[in-house]
Amino acid sequence: MQRLKILSTHFITHDVKRLVLEKPADFEYAPGQSAHISIDLPGWEDQIRPYTFTSLNHWDYLEFIIKIYDDHNGVSSQLGKLNPGAELILHDVFGTIKYKGPGIFIAGGTGITPFIAIFRALYHSENIRDVALLYSNKTRDDIILHDELTKMLGPGYKNVFTREGVIGFRERRIDRKFLIENIGDFSFRFYVCGPKIFTEEICEALVSLGAKPEYLII
Repeated sequence: MQRLKILSTHFITHDVKRLVLEKPADFEYAPGQSAHISIDLPGWEDQIRPYTFTSLNHWDYLEFIIKIYDDHNGVSSQLGKLNPGAELILHDVFGTIKYKGPGIFIAGGTGITPFIAIFRALYHSENIRDVALLYSNKTRDDIILHDELTKMLGPGYKNVFTREGVIGFRERRIDRKFLIENIGDFSFRFYVCGPKIFTEEICEALVSLGAKPEYLII
């Protein structure tokens, strides 16, 4: 367990906040890993939640990109109110999504966060080849790090919006029909992260279309 001071914080979308924390000496983690974190305030120390590192191990600070839910008085709502100087408690680091080679990444909303560190690591090592991203959000304003994803992935990056609500816009979901139209070949690895139902439905559709279950990383 380690107490980490917040160095800086700002909103990168209307409800997603970037937190930069001090990094302890000799602290190590891998792209795609997460940490169990709580807030060092009375009554909140035992409210532990998992958040994914979006920073890379060689950086001299830790970064988390977190969706803030203000509709109830939970941990993320409290995180939304914190300023530099406040402290978080890092309880442990655990493995989540691990990069196993080129493939197609499918993300819903803040399900992009474990992929951010993976893409950054690949881009930094100049190994970001044969990687594509299908990224689903409600609207354009919900996209996290659009410019950086465009820079890293180029034409391999495709956005899908479920509620854009502009004239001429056709709402789409990443469903079986969309996968058939946009992928065609299901012999790739597939990395899937997002809300539980989103992940389950996409994995079920992928397997039904011929993807190997052992090639699904969720």
